[in-house]
Amino acid sequence: MSQPNAPASLLDAAAATDRLMRYLAIEGVTGHEKAIGEAIVEDLKAIGVPASAIRFDTANQRIPLPTETGNLIVDLPGTRPGKRLLFSTHLDTVPLCAGAKPRREGDRIVSDGTTALGGDNRTGCALLVTLAETLLRHDLPHPPITLLFTVREESGLHGARELVAADLLGAELGFNVDGRLANELIIGAVGQENWRAEIKGRASHAGVAPEKGISATLVGSIAMAEAHKAGWFGKVVKNDGHGTSNVGIFGGKPGQPAGDATNVVTDLAVLVGEARSPEAAFAAAITEGFRTAFETAQQAVKASDGAMAEVTFTHTPSYPPFRLAEDGPVVSHAKRAVESLGMEPVLVFSNGGLDANWIAGKHGVPSVTIGAGQYEIHTIKEYVDLPEYERGCRLAVALATL
Repeated sequence: MSQPNAPASLLDAAAATDRLMRYLAIEGVTGHEKAIGEAIVEDLKAIGVPASAIRFDTANQRIPLPTETGNLIVDLPGTRPGKRLLFSTHLDTVPLCAGAKPRREGDRIVSDGTTALGGDNRTGCALLVTLAETLLRHDLPHPPITLLFTVREESGLHGARELVAADLLGAELGFNVDGRLANELIIGAVGQENWRAEIKGRASHAGVAPEKGISATLVGSIAMAEAHKAGWFGKVVKNDGHGTSNVGIFGGKPGQPAGDATNVVTDLAVLVGEARSPEAAFAAAITEGFRTAFETAQQAVKASDGAMAEVTFTHTPSYPPFRLAEDGPVVSHAKRAVESLGMEPVLVFSNGGLDANWIAGKHGVPSVTIGAGQYEIHTIKEYVDLPEYERGCRLAVALATL
């Protein structure tokens, strides 16, 4: 292992923890990132980042969901020549974090047990500001750096998707903060397709004349059984690829169940699902498997007059997969930084989507995702491991100053 990284040792761990505690107490569920964004801007100004280097983009105007603000972008001019670095994270938390009340228990920060905590991704927000503070306070030599805080990551990676690549000012190496362990380097992730099936059946009295109805619930249920039988449901392993799938919603009109009475044959059902794979083509193949299952189910359910349900099946790519070369420049840089802190780098491929999917796959900045102490995310048991958070902050400094 290399000798400990000297710049990283200059980190003010107590200040980094205090900053994280403050950010965890600021509500900012997905789509409502204005307050946390404003808090970060004030902190950046307080540590010496000029207001002219801080801006919000207009990604929120392109996102198809109400979003309070755009992505926050910060430009730090280099103090030495070198490739521009991008450090990214996301501003938003999942809705379960609304009303979070963080408190410290030893080496952990936890919630009060009624909400999730928001370590995903307040750890990243605090880490990026701590990085800037450490560089500026100690006048550490570093190449040009762009800090990116995205919106609506938790509801579809929208902020990263709608980013304008030119706003990254030609960054060549990216480091995304959104994980658990500092030495786990996520170098790739699956892509995802989303699908939706709307089944219009025919209502009839379920006791007097069930045969005259067309049960949309039955069509949907048969479709799921057909998808499972054909090997497209859950963990999917075929000769030409592998991935996963799920049906997350089986309902009716928006916010309502499929049907509203037991004595009426259900006339409308809406199913919404996803397919993931390391290969975009195979994610599409999984989706096509579900389409075929719905076609089979449609033929299987008929009223006494021979009528069948109307089935409308639509799908769209959600985000692309990506995989970085293990010997490529950004992975090699990340490995050296981890080793400079006396840790062993571990390369990981993720089965979940990351902002890095879009940053690397669409915007052309190969990005490694690092961790900073997030545990049990998206649950009321969520906590931040402070020693790991500190290691993540030190790793960021090492990445910036190597």
